[in-house]
Amino acid sequence: MASERGAEPVPEARAAARDGAAEDRAVARDRVAAEDRAAARDRVAAEDRAAARDGAAVQDLVAADPAEAGAAARPLLTDLYQATMALGYWRAGRARDHAEFELFFRRCPFGGAFALAAGLRDCLRFLRTFCLRDADVQFLASVLPPDTDPAFFEHLRTLDCSGVTLRALPEGSLAFPGVPLLQVSGPLLLVQLLETPLLCLVSYASLVATNAARLRLIAGPNKRLMEFGLRRAQGPDGGLTASTYSYLGGFDSSSNTLAGQLRGVPVAGTLAHSFITSFLGSEVPPDPMLAPAIGTGPKVDLTTSVKVWLERVCAHLGLGMQEPHPGERAAFVAYALAFPRAFQGLLDSYSVQRSGLPNFLGVALALGELGYRAVGVRLDSGDLLQQAQEIRAVFRTTATRFQVPWLEFIPITVSNNIDEEELARLAQEQGSEVNAFGIGTSLVTCPRQPSLGCVYKLVSVGGQPRMKLTEEPEKQTLPGSKAAFRLLDSAGFLLLDVLQLAEEPPPQAEKELKVWPLGARDPCTVKPARVEPLLRRWLHKGQLCEPPPSLAESRAFAQWSLSRLSPAHKRLQSPTPYRVALSEQLRALVDRLSARGPP
Repeated sequence: MASERGAEPVPEARAAARDGAAEDRAVARDRVAAEDRAAARDRVAAEDRAAARDGAAVQDLVAADPAEAGAAARPLLTDLYQATMALGYWRAGRARDHAEFELFFRRCPFGGAFALAAGLRDCLRFLRTFCLRDADVQFLASVLPPDTDPAFFEHLRTLDCSGVTLRALPEGSLAFPGVPLLQVSGPLLLVQLLETPLLCLVSYASLVATNAARLRLIAGPNKRLMEFGLRRAQGPDGGLTASTYSYLGGFDSSSNTLAGQLRGVPVAGTLAHSFITSFLGSEVPPDPMLAPAIGTGPKVDLTTSVKVWLERVCAHLGLGMQEPHPGERAAFVAYALAFPRAFQGLLDSYSVQRSGLPNFLGVALALGELGYRAVGVRLDSGDLLQQAQEIRAVFRTTATRFQVPWLEFIPITVSNNIDEEELARLAQEQGSEVNAFGIGTSLVTCPRQPSLGCVYKLVSVGGQPRMKLTEEPEKQTLPGSKAAFRLLDSAGFLLLDVLQLAEEPPPQAEKELKVWPLGARDPCTVKPARVEPLLRRWLHKGQLCEPPPSLAESRAFAQWSLSRLSPAHKRLQSPTPYRVALSEQLRALVDRLSARGPP
């Protein structure tokens, strides 16, 4: 919006000023370099200290894999107006004023009543490695006014987050409108510069984690959910973020091997139609012999064994031997020789019933004779529900016919543009035989709501509350440094969240509390059975207060958090809104500032 972006220089005028002053700037730079050798030496020392800091940050945040350092956002991953405001603060002598910002969202995504907080670990990594390098500062000098005091750029070179404190919801926490996901405090100029990167790191991570949690609620706890969205994601960073935080939100695995390497996400994948259609059937495996799974028995020619079993399968299914595609059979044999303990068939390259299924059964039964067990089949087109039912019926009759009980229970995986509605049909309809789902586009692109709409707003400067007054009541901010508490009822379900001024005493269990729900005209009284503080301090003056939980721990915490949300709030369609309320003191402060009275 124009009111937030501020006025931007006219491009032609700025370019002319740059061109006309290029020589003057070069002279000025030479003069500064000549006159301020001590400052230059200090700058080099500062960069050395920053490098040491970076190494320490990598060690304590990503000890398992130093390559994770490359995933940290860079300081210039920001909007230009952050730099112009920084210059304004510096010129006004306010660069070091103590300030506090809050990062939050105004509405729950996807028409639901909850969100999951995510991205904290990435934020900690970013803050711990924050440092403007020479190249960064030189670029900012090229886009800011040419007569900018060189001392400003020297100030930028000294910046790090050693004066920054971060409080936040733990990753995997339930989050609700108006409740801070992050509280960031420190020098005004610096914490202003942090706005865009922190929004970038938190907003999409929380959105995709919430999307994944909704899909998990639809599928139920026992179906397997696999994220297949890397090729559909908005660029490499979006792909890595989606794979990471869909796992946090409740998915079981990802196809993204980089997410496995860097983040420890379990990876899963088998084969595509291209592998199958690349075979014609005339190919001869260089070594078709396969040893038994257990023991020291003789090796068996798998190609020959599959042909024998396929004849028996075709006779059982009433098919002619010419109907199953020979290239598909050759592809299945090749894959089975490479992965005898993890053979899975993709059945719909040609015809599921006349080719894919009989070819799979021929290979699966040949492997079974050697003590191996096929791990599943996948469908990627057609009526997935009906086909899964038909395949399960064939598995049952074939298991009985050949006395192989394990065959009846082979998992069936489906994929192909599965969204919430299709997942509900496939997972919940009576008689569904689907065991696992591969979901890509509708998970990682969040088509129902592509942005969470997080904002980062100033709430205090120099210990004094600040409030944004606007023509839209929804966009007014809540002033002051705050604490947040979650109130629970006697059944252990979440009752409401309370925001209050930091200096207020916390709410007490089993004591009545008068609060003002957001959006309500009147107060209400609640008596919680239990009270929990929400915001934890993760960073204090640049130092980690505690190591962040692992991704797997945050994933488990997310599922536990969701278990405490009442069914009415957890409902995905037309849920009961969850209440967030203000304490009486905070409400009184809001009223005073809204009336433009003294705080």
